Amino acid sequence: MQNSKWKENKVNWDSNQCIESFRALIPLFLNGSNFKPQSVETKAIEMTSCAGKSKMFQVFFPSISKFAFIVCLTLLFPPPTLSLRSAINVWPKPRLILWPKPLATFISPNFTFSFPSHQHLTPAVNRYLRLIQTEHHHPLVTPSVNISTSSPPLETLIINIIDLTAPLQHGVNETYALSISDVVATANLTAATPWGAMRGLETFSQLVWGDPSAVPVGLYVWDAPLFAHRGVLLDTSRNYYGVEDILRTIEAMSANKLNVFHWHITDSHSFPLMVPSEPELAAKGSYGADMIYLPSDVTRIVQFGLEHGVRVLPEIDSPGHTGSWAEAYPEIVTCANMFWWPAGSQWADRIASEPGTGHLNPLNPKTYQVLKNIICDVAILFPETFYHGGSDEIIPGCWKADPTIQSFLSNGGTLSQLLETFVNSTLPYIISLNRTAVYWEDVLFDDNVKVDSSFLPREHTILQTWNNGSNNTKKIVEAGYRAIVSSSEFYYLDCGHGGFLGNDTQYDQQTTGGNSGNGGSWCAPFKTWQTIYNYDITYGLSEDEAKLVLGGEVALWSEQADPTVLDARIWPRASAMAETLWSGNRDRTGKKRYAEATDRLNEWRYRMVRRGIKAEPIQPLWCVRNPGMCDTVSSF
Repeated sequence: MQNSKWKENKVNWDSNQCIESFRALIPLFLNGSNFKPQSVETKAIEMTSCAGKSKMFQVFFPSISKFAFIVCLTLLFPPPTLSLRSAINVWPKPRLILWPKPLATFISPNFTFSFPSHQHLTPAVNRYLRLIQTEHHHPLVTPSVNISTSSPPLETLIINIIDLTAPLQHGVNETYALSISDVVATANLTAATPWGAMRGLETFSQLVWGDPSAVPVGLYVWDAPLFAHRGVLLDTSRNYYGVEDILRTIEAMSANKLNVFHWHITDSHSFPLMVPSEPELAAKGSYGADMIYLPSDVTRIVQFGLEHGVRVLPEIDSPGHTGSWAEAYPEIVTCANMFWWPAGSQWADRIASEPGTGHLNPLNPKTYQVLKNIICDVAILFPETFYHGGSDEIIPGCWKADPTIQSFLSNGGTLSQLLETFVNSTLPYIISLNRTAVYWEDVLFDDNVKVDSSFLPREHTILQTWNNGSNNTKKIVEAGYRAIVSSSEFYYLDCGHGGFLGNDTQYDQQTTGGNSGNGGSWCAPFKTWQTIYNYDITYGLSEDEAKLVLGGEVALWSEQADPTVLDARIWPRASAMAETLWSGNRDRTGKKRYAEATDRLNEWRYRMVRRGIKAEPIQPLWCVRNPGMCDTVSSF
C-alpha cells in the first residue's frame, strides 16, 4: 500500500490489526489536536467488515495511517457502541468510540491508578479514585451488558502523559486515548497533557457503574474538543455567591469537560473583590464584610480550577458598569447613584440600561491610577493569560451627566473619542503584563459609542459577542478578530424568568400579549437545553472565518439568581453547550442528534444530581423508563 490518495476498492481488516493500529497510532494523534476526521477529503470506499459484510462507507482520510485508524474505530463495528441500553453513556459524547462486543468486567476491590507525579494531576487522580470506589452509579435504564467470563477484574488504569509540563492556557492540547482490554487486568489512558488526562479520567469515571462496580471491556476511545474555549460566565456582583458555590460550579464544569470559568466579578451593584492595592473598593463597595472575596479565596478558587482543568478568567468590567467604585472613589465615577431612567425621559436619554448607574470618567487621571492598580493585582492573583476588560454598554446619558465631559463635548469632542482615550490608556498596560485583552463586542460595534479598530490590535484582542446571534459573530471575524460566542438569543441562562423592576405596569394586564407573556425579561423566552444544543456557533461563516471562533460561553447574569437557584439555572443546560463544543451536535451523516441526546442527557443529569449538582430535570422519569414515548413525530 502506498501513502497516497486511495482509489475505491475492497479492503479486508482483521480485528487484531485494528487494535494494533489503534495502539500504534495513539502517539500520532496526541501530538496535536488538529486532526478532525470530518474536515478532510471524503471518498466512498467499499469495505468488507471483520464479519465479512460488505457495505459502503464514507471514509475520511488525509493519509494511509489516519485512514486505517478511522476505518477501525468508526466504521468497522456496529451501532450498539452508543446505545443507552448499553453501559456507554459518556457526556459529552466522545469524538470516536469503539466497543465491538458489549461486555464488561468488574472493578477490582484493589483497583488503582498508575500515573506520573504532577502538581495538579495528582489531586485529580486521587479524586477520581475515590469517586470510582464509592459512586456505585445505578443508571436510570439498566444496562443490557453481560459480564465477561474470560476477562479478569480491572486492577489498574495506567496513565501516560506525552507533555507533562504543558501549562493550562488557551489552546492547550486536551486530546486523550483510552483503551480497556478484555484480556488483561490493565487499562491504558494516554494523553497529550495532564489536562487531556483529566478529560480521559472523567470519561473513565462515567463508564463505571453498578455495585459491585463494572466497566466495559474491549473498549477504545479517541477524544479531543472541537473548540478550545468552552466556558460558563457567572456574575457575582449583582448577587453574591460563596466560595463553595463557585467551587461546586467549577467541579460540575470539569465533569462536563468545560474549561473556562469566566468570573464577572464586579459591576455597578457591588465590588466584592478585595484588591490588595485598593482595599477601599471592596470595603466600601461590597454588600458587606461577609460578601467579599479575599486574595486567599481567589487563590483557593484558582488552585481548585487547576486541579479540575478549568481556567479562571477574571472580568473587571469598565468603564461602564462601575457604579460600585463610587463608594470609595466618587470623583472618578460619573452619574453614580442617579436614578437609572428619569421620569418623562425617552429610552435614548436613560442613564443606565438597568438600575445601578455609573461609568468611569476617562478624563480624570486618577481613573487610570486606580484601574492600573486593579489590573496589576488581578494579574498577580489570576495566572490566566486572558484579562477581560468588559467595555460594554456605554450609555451616553451617564457620561453626559458629568460637567467635565460636558465641557469636552462642547469643545468638539465625541463620546467615541472618550472611549478611545480610555482604551488607549489601559490596553497597552494590559498587554505589558503579558495578557490578551477580551472585550465585549460593544467596544467596536456599538451604535453610539465605539472605538476605531486601530485602537484594538488583533493579535492582542478577542471580542466576545452577546447580541444579534450569528450576525455579530460574523461581523467580528470579518473584521479579523478572534471571537468568543455568548449570543443572548441562545446562551443567556437568566432569560425568561421575568423582569426584576418594581412598579412595572406591563404585568398589570387582564388579557394576553405584551412582554410579560413570554417571560417578561428583555431576552425572553427561556433558553431550553434544545435551543442551546442546536445552536451552531459558526453558522454562516466560511471555513477561514470559523477558525477565528475560539468557542463559546453560557452566561448566568444574577439579577434574579443567587446560590439558592445556581445549580438549576446552569445545569443541565450548560451540559448541552458542553457537548456541542466538545464533539458537535450532529451525527456522522450530518444530521442533528438532539433526539438521541435527550435520553443521554436525562441519564447524565441524574448522575450529576447523584454527584451533588442540583441540576433541573428535563423530562418526567416516565419518559426515561419508556424510551421514545415522549418524542414527537410531527412538526408543530
